Amino acid sequence: MPGHFLKLLLERGHGAARLVVRGRDGQAVATTVEGAFDSAARKRGLLGRSELARDSALIIAPCGAIHTFKMQFPIDVVFAARDCRILKIRREIPPARIASCLRAFAAVEMAAGEADRHGLKVGDYLEISAS
Repeated sequence: MPGHFLKLLLERGHGAARLVVRGRDGQAVATTVEGAFDSAARKRGLLGRSELARDSALIIAPCGAIHTFKMQFPIDVVFAARDCRILKIRREIPPARIASCLRAFAAVEMAAGEADRHGLKVGDYLEISAS
């Protein structure tokens, strides 16, 4: 079951929340946030898409590893703990790769380059807020 930091997304549904960096005056990392919290949605992830919009994110939970097999584009992945503290960032993962973080509770998938564009770093805290 997803942790409390995902509660707003669970209640409001896809796109009704945004992902921000705590303590940075509400800087939006993603203005459109989707969740993949059941088995089918976690397996599907971003498969079948030709791109992920620049200000969008897919949060997969629970999740400690992702793959990009059969994907058509590279992605950035931020692995977060239950309290949404960033544990690991993998940038510009090309198709046909695997990335993992054993202590992670969630994986946040974003378009390639977004982690750097927003200055994300290990130790930052993410949170979900109302759109």
